[in-house]
Amino acid sequence: MTDTTTTTPDLSGLTVEQKAALTSGESFWRTKAVGDVPSVMLTDGPHGLRKQREGGDHLGIGDSVPATCFPPAVALGSSWDVELVERVGTALGVESSIEDVAVILGPGINIKRSPLCGRNFEYLSEDPIVSGVLGAALVRGIQSQGVGASLKHFAANNQEDDRMRSSSDVDPRPLREIYLRGFQRVVEDAQPKTVMCSYNRINGVFASENRWLLTDVLRGEWGFEGLVVSDWGAVNDRVAALHAGLDLEMPGNGGQGDRALVAAVGDGSLDEDELDVSAARVARLAAGWAQTDRVEGPLDVEAHHALAREAASRSIVLLKNDEVDGAPLLPLRDDRSLAVIGAFAEKPRYQGAGSSMIHPTRLDDALTAIRAIAPQAAYAPGFSLAADTEPAETERLRQEAVAAAAAADVAVVFAGLPARLESEGYDRDDIELPADQLALVEAVVAANPRTVVVLSNGGVVRLPFAASVPAIVEGWLLGQAGGTATADVLFGAVNPSGKLTETVPLRIEDTPAFLNFPGEEGHVRYGEGIFVGYRWYDARALEVAYPFGHGLSYTTFAYGDATAAITAGGDIQVRVTVSNTGDRAGREVVQAYTSLPGSGVQRAPRELKGFASVELAPGESREVTVTIRREDLAYWHVRAERWVVEGGDYVVEVGASSRDVRTTATVAVTGDEVLLPLTRESSLGEVLAHPVAGPLVQQALAGMSDMMEGASAIMPEGVSMERMMASFPIGRIGMMAGGQVTDEMIDGLLAAANAPRG
Repeated sequence: MTDTTTTTPDLSGLTVEQKAALTSGESFWRTKAVGDVPSVMLTDGPHGLRKQREGGDHLGIGDSVPATCFPPAVALGSSWDVELVERVGTALGVESSIEDVAVILGPGINIKRSPLCGRNFEYLSEDPIVSGVLGAALVRGIQSQGVGASLKHFAANNQEDDRMRSSSDVDPRPLREIYLRGFQRVVEDAQPKTVMCSYNRINGVFASENRWLLTDVLRGEWGFEGLVVSDWGAVNDRVAALHAGLDLEMPGNGGQGDRALVAAVGDGSLDEDELDVSAARVARLAAGWAQTDRVEGPLDVEAHHALAREAASRSIVLLKNDEVDGAPLLPLRDDRSLAVIGAFAEKPRYQGAGSSMIHPTRLDDALTAIRAIAPQAAYAPGFSLAADTEPAETERLRQEAVAAAAAADVAVVFAGLPARLESEGYDRDDIELPADQLALVEAVVAANPRTVVVLSNGGVVRLPFAASVPAIVEGWLLGQAGGTATADVLFGAVNPSGKLTETVPLRIEDTPAFLNFPGEEGHVRYGEGIFVGYRWYDARALEVAYPFGHGLSYTTFAYGDATAAITAGGDIQVRVTVSNTGDRAGREVVQAYTSLPGSGVQRAPRELKGFASVELAPGESREVTVTIRREDLAYWHVRAERWVVEGGDYVVEVGASSRDVRTTATVAVTGDEVLLPLTRESSLGEVLAHPVAGPLVQQALAGMSDMMEGASAIMPEGVSMERMMASFPIGRIGMMAGGQVTDEMIDGLLAAANAPRG
């Protein structure tokens, strides 16, 4: 389904008061009906429809209608599967349309800067390419049903601590290359109908009042055509926000913001034309929804549950699967007795806390699903999910679990983070599993070395037991069908194919933002720069528990020799043959990373630039093509204030993770020309590199050979005079030239260099 042609209502007859009224909510979830413009509903997402009844609270305390709870982004991102993600988006659009919801608030694609962010379960990755590609797929799916998506939270919203006020202080390169790049990809590829501005300040300016962000970049550079809506309660100054490009303030605030706009137009501090633009954007959205055919209900609950189960099973990451008794411990065998241990098996943690909490249409648990396959499986809760548990009870639960494990052939321990430890609104204190669960795992492994640990968590956790536990399954938060999906993977009905979209560190102290999170005195300094996630660990050669892109399978894959070539459009086309060398059908995610040896700017050792998913039968081989867009090779040139592709021989590394490179290729890329105006502060090195000034200076230096040779003669052997002088400002070179270079000569050189070319 697609939108019908939208006729925007004529606003010319509206008063200033009426136009102002269009730009704020009528209630918590609805816009105002004004003149011919109807009221429409916006509701929370992003992994399910959270349509609350009027008077809702936004943070999940109030009631909401039943809807399919799909895997949150922390899990869905691990599928790396664009087609699957788009199908989930389509399902979200269907459910929204049935419920007459014009806009679902999602997807969230903020970068996982620190594993401590309490809302990481709503975000896709630590990498902007993964976030942008999968975010665009979700938007396409949602909007295929005529429903609007709301891309959030724009921008540099990477923590919950002091999120309503804190300033994210980010230098230009990381802001562009890491924190805005994913948003740019989604806007340019999928044109979401709305973008939601975040609460925080960016370099001191509230996102809601940041004209550079909302107008210059979002609309001027990226071509965004929709409307900008505030996060709920994010508007600090309504007049400043509208001038910056924020069209719709949510929720309604009793007309306070409307009156401020009317007064500003009246006293001339706000141009009425600016108000007209925002009112027209809101009207266009509302009219478009009114003219869009709805999906007829009722919802096919079983079909959407089946999709949630498929998505969950494809999102599970098999971190480890060592051999025990001569064979990998997983998948589980039917002829072995089983002990299921851990309260999460019976009471699943399947979504995060806060505004994204979905009232599911049904809920599967792993214990029931396992017993449907292995009816005799024993069960012991092992630990309590309560915040405060008496030591005696904790010990009793542990002993019961150890006894069950000792009596079984295989023990499967379900461990994870209780909801209280990660939520919207506050950040995590650490990346530790609860102490009673760690003690339980240690005791169970001691009693039964054939132990599998299944994790339930919205953000990465430290894994001190990784060396002693033979099999570890990262189950994330898997949505309402996660219980059956987990059983599908454990018993081999589904071959795991998920890959990590964030690094699992050994210690919180190793993480990139450790010394700069969550900041202080209202500021958080993004001191790690572009070195976020795997870029940081690779640049510092740090050991990690499991690297970005990692994920095992019940089969094995071999890679042939990769080739890389430039297409007619300037992209890099990478080709590699992948073979399934095992005895099970499986899916592999082929990842392509680039680097540029000898680059003139600081770079990570490798950066993901493209990926593709391929499904192969046993023994099957297939050529996989990964396209790396030319624009994704670009870095943000701070002085030129634009994207620049640096020329050179790029190394393309193709593999199964950021640290499992299987094959490499090299391709020559023609760079963009960057000619910055030369000034007296320009260095000698910059002048020598200039196509006009460089040859002139070389001639002048040749004429001063006696002086240069004399200076070199007094230097220690091997010391380069040219390198010493490379950073010397050209305007001060006269003092080193013994009167042979005058100010007039320098000014003439600069004039010649900066003269128009061609």
